[in-house]
Amino acid sequence: MTKAARQLFLGTMSGTSMDGLDIVAVTFNGNTPELIHHQTTQYPVELRTLLQQLVLSPDATVSEMCELDTRLGRFYAEKINDFININQIERQEIIAIGSHGQTIRHNIQHNHPYTLQIGDPNIIATETGITVVADFRRRDIALGGQGAPLAPSFHNQVFRSGKHNRVIINIGGIANITFLPADLSTPVSGFDTGPGNTLLDGLSQQFLKMNFDQDGNFARSGKIHTPTLQNMLNQESYFQQKPPKSTGTDYFSQDWLNHFQLNLLSPPDVMATLVELTAVSINRGVHQLKNNIAECFVCGGGAHNDYLMERLSFHLKPAKVDTTITLGIHPDWVEAMAFAWLARQTIKQLPGNLPSVTSAKTPTILGGVYF
Repeated sequence: MTKAARQLFLGTMSGTSMDGLDIVAVTFNGNTPELIHHQTTQYPVELRTLLQQLVLSPDATVSEMCELDTRLGRFYAEKINDFININQIERQEIIAIGSHGQTIRHNIQHNHPYTLQIGDPNIIATETGITVVADFRRRDIALGGQGAPLAPSFHNQVFRSGKHNRVIINIGGIANITFLPADLSTPVSGFDTGPGNTLLDGLSQQFLKMNFDQDGNFARSGKIHTPTLQNMLNQESYFQQKPPKSTGTDYFSQDWLNHFQLNLLSPPDVMATLVELTAVSINRGVHQLKNNIAECFVCGGGAHNDYLMERLSFHLKPAKVDTTITLGIHPDWVEAMAFAWLARQTIKQLPGNLPSVTSAKTPTILGGVYF
């Protein structure tokens, strides 16, 4: 495809780990995506701290949320403009930007279910001069769905095999799984399994003064405290809940951890136990699928945690465990590419959700379009 002829969709993702903004530029041959450019920008320390406080504080004010909505919209717009300029992309090539925004609340169990992502798309559209698709989750919730996970519809397009039952495991702040049956007439299923990196990253900041535990080495140096692990698994009803289900970092937070007397354990033992919690809850989720799973492929930041990958391999055997790079997409870019694809679906006025995953009443076009 010549540069002049190509049509690009940008996808942006700032996940529940809050480690920064991923931006990708993608072209499509039919529904097959080709990653053209990619970039990750870390959040400035002050912005990340304010976002974490907003997510974790039940007393956060509307004013604080509104201010960060504006600040984040400007940050996204600035970084998208930098991305376009650095990669010498012609703006007329870009059909739309799919902006997921930063999730600050997600509670589907409430009497009035809600989800909220901030990063004002009006500002992004104004400052880039490009059409933006945003607020992807709430239309699904309006139709009785969970609003999450949404990536399974993209996984279905790019990762499904007609030969093997596959599971895609996305480990961001929250972990979620997508079941892709080999029988193409069987619907896709998927759900959030529970905490991914969120608890680990929070304690890495506390114990190591680092945003994450490099390769899981600190956790590897500790010992799994089985009684604490069992208390977490037994006392938290979310792990027993049947899908469809979804959750957020505002639920699996430091307040949640405070119920389990982790101060009685050494820091390495706490980290080892939380890695095991992520691995075991993912494994339980996979086994809830009640299918013969041949292959599991991991994406998201958790794919870089070698210790977590080892524990997943241990629990999921005999299934093969690898990262999505084996399937042709680096694990760091899967979610941002998913939102480029979802933006394309919206612009083409095609559904972006999978009711078999979210339990929405019908498939639906997702998001709002900001021209």
